[in-house]
Amino acid sequence: MLKVGITGGIGTGKTTACRLFEAFGVPIYYADDRAKQLMHDDAQVRAQLIHTFGATVYDDDGKLDRAYLANLVFKNEARLQQLNAIVHPAVFADGVAWQAAQAQGNALYTLKEAALLYETGSYADLDKIIVVTAPEELRIQRVVQRDQTTEAAVRARMAKQWPQAEKEQRADYLLHNTTVEALTAQVDALHQQLTALAQAAG
Repeated sequence: MLKVGITGGIGTGKTTACRLFEAFGVPIYYADDRAKQLMHDDAQVRAQLIHTFGATVYDDDGKLDRAYLANLVFKNEARLQQLNAIVHPAVFADGVAWQAAQAQGNALYTLKEAALLYETGSYADLDKIIVVTAPEELRIQRVVQRDQTTEAAVRARMAKQWPQAEKEQRADYLLHNTTVEALTAQVDALHQQLTALAQAAG
């Protein structure tokens, strides 16, 4: 089974691309969503977060106080590294288990979607990498509209990710997401290409 990663900077449209792949029945592991679930459901991750950031990281109902945690780590690099040291290994292990389960099925290839695929080093466990790209101004416009935020806030989030150009240079495949129609055509073609590659390898 071919293990493919899909990433891209904020606002490039990774999720949109993944939904198009899902229409072909491709199994997709959403790393960022799983991270949120593990921080809520995994007893070991919860214990580590409480030990590192204090009991107030969870509210009275036992739910993760995301705003409180974000405020702690956003402008504190050392605290962010502490958080990543807890969450990233847990997500990696969870993803490996998911891949193993998918391999028991009949999927020719899987996708692992993650914003920080390169930054965390998890790309090294994958066979091929897709990078979704779009012009910077369009990316900013999308996120401002989606999150009801400001351009300055979006640029601050961009600054914490690898430069888009560096991700593109490392990619095996690029998807240019300027319009849904253009992206759909590219995903269609790439799905055929990946299917053929997986069949040849199998």
